[in-house]
Amino acid sequence: MIPSAFDYHAPTSLDEALTLLAQGGDDAKILAGGQSLIPVMRLRLAGPELLIDLGRIDGLRGIEDDGDAVRIGAMTPHHDIASSALLGEHAALLCAAARTVADPQVRHRGTFGGALVHADPAGDMPAPALVLGAEFVIAGAGGIRTVSATDFFEGLFTTAVGEDEILTHVRIPKHTGWGARYEKFTRVAQQWSIVAVAATVRAEGSAIAEARVGLTNMGSVPIRAESVEAALAGCALEEAAIARACASAAEGTDPPTDTNGDADYRRHLATVLATRAVLSAAGG
Repeated sequence: MIPSAFDYHAPTSLDEALTLLAQGGDDAKILAGGQSLIPVMRLRLAGPELLIDLGRIDGLRGIEDDGDAVRIGAMTPHHDIASSALLGEHAALLCAAARTVADPQVRHRGTFGGALVHADPAGDMPAPALVLGAEFVIAGAGGIRTVSATDFFEGLFTTAVGEDEILTHVRIPKHTGWGARYEKFTRVAQQWSIVAVAATVRAEGSAIAEARVGLTNMGSVPIRAESVEAALAGCALEEAAIARACASAAEGTDPPTDTNGDADYRRHLATVLATRAVLSAAGG
């Protein structure tokens, strides 16, 4: 299908984009990479009267060292995340997850910030951002504010970014020396995650010192498997011990039931994938 008619603007500054957004009100939509918005517009599931393309705004794209964190512009494509040496050193989990996103064409067009604000429960970037303790910098008419990862994802396709606001960049605290693995289960290549597990681990000697584990598509928002993280602290780097620690991965989750599997199936997958992800992240 062909989208309904709309006006198109490509501002060259953030202030200009915010002004257009305020003027457009409920009829305006932000266009980042377009990999989520354009398909729903073609199906006429969305019909904005104004598209505001952020692609020409300097400063919204790029990956930079920011002291104790890595700063990622919201318009940075998934491909750049996946291939970044800086992130590979300090936030390897993001690289691992970005490599699983769709196909090369989508990874070159789709953006990190767009995927986070879209907040699809089956999307691959929210859980790693949550696990790594990301900080989201949001601009609006009232100025700049920063939102923690725990407060950013509010519900199904809903985040803390207001209708009159724009996500400008994300700060990822450095996890230098941590192993990482994004374990994703799909029926066919390039599919949305049926279930996925994001794990990053700091090992000391023959044991796990710290671990962070997140779940994709096990609820309406990405989920931290905090009981697993607690059980992994001090856990021996042995498959059986890690499997026992990961047995509670699905506790407190509310996975969907659809044609890809029911909730119980997804809970089983979560425990299996958590064990695999942690074992791999720990170097096993």
